[in-house]
Amino acid sequence: MCLINFQWNEHPSYKLIIAANRDEFYERPTAPAQFWEEEPNILAGQDLLQKGTWLGITKSGKFAALTNYRDPEHMKKGALSRGEIVTNFLTTDLSPEGYLQKLKERKNDYVGFNVLVGNTDKLYHYNNVLDERTEISPGVHGLSNATLDTPWPKVVKGKKQLKEYTAANEKIDPDKLFSIISDAEEADDASLPETGVGLEMERKLSAPFIKMAEYGTRSSTVLLMDQQNNVKFFERTYEKGEFRDEKQFSFKIE
Repeated sequence: MCLINFQWNEHPSYKLIIAANRDEFYERPTAPAQFWEEEPNILAGQDLLQKGTWLGITKSGKFAALTNYRDPEHMKKGALSRGEIVTNFLTTDLSPEGYLQKLKERKNDYVGFNVLVGNTDKLYHYNNVLDERTEISPGVHGLSNATLDTPWPKVVKGKKQLKEYTAANEKIDPDKLFSIISDAEEADDASLPETGVGLEMERKLSAPFIKMAEYGTRSSTVLLMDQQNNVKFFERTYEKGEFRDEKQFSFKIE
């Protein structure tokens, strides 16, 4: 993922509200969200190149999502696929705390990443570049390609819009959340971060929804977990910025 707007444990009707975009090269083969044939407990899309995923949830209520850490200095060849970080958590019996302790011991096996891991009771963030673990506090948060709640323009904008919408509505409309993350407006130059990719690329990457010649937003996900542990999962997929398909799933956590 490259943008995850979420609210944790603050809304009267929902434990977890997520609106997120996955940005990737268009040529990278990807399967849309589904319950995996090889792991039928997991609901997630799948990277067909490395067989990992960027966001998923299990029937037992384990949740994880991943973003890259954008810094050319933290890229290296031969590292393991970051998509396995999410998959490994969803398939393990470890608690979120236990899994992050194991992950911390292997943090240098991967290029820079952020990961959210949790269940129906707790949610954590971990960044391997900064080696920081945070238990998520109730409220609205944003995660892009720096660390939790770093005030990049699209993180600030997304948090503001999500907070205003959820505060005013007891029942959440997925279409409203999709509208927040379909915003393709680039930020002004004065507010852009400097992550080592050059000004023109910073501009292109500053939009919540990215559309470039070879890279951009491939899918958007809305996930709702209510106070009774009912889950609704919506995924919209795109082909070079144009809507392609939508999938919806509903289940109650076992």
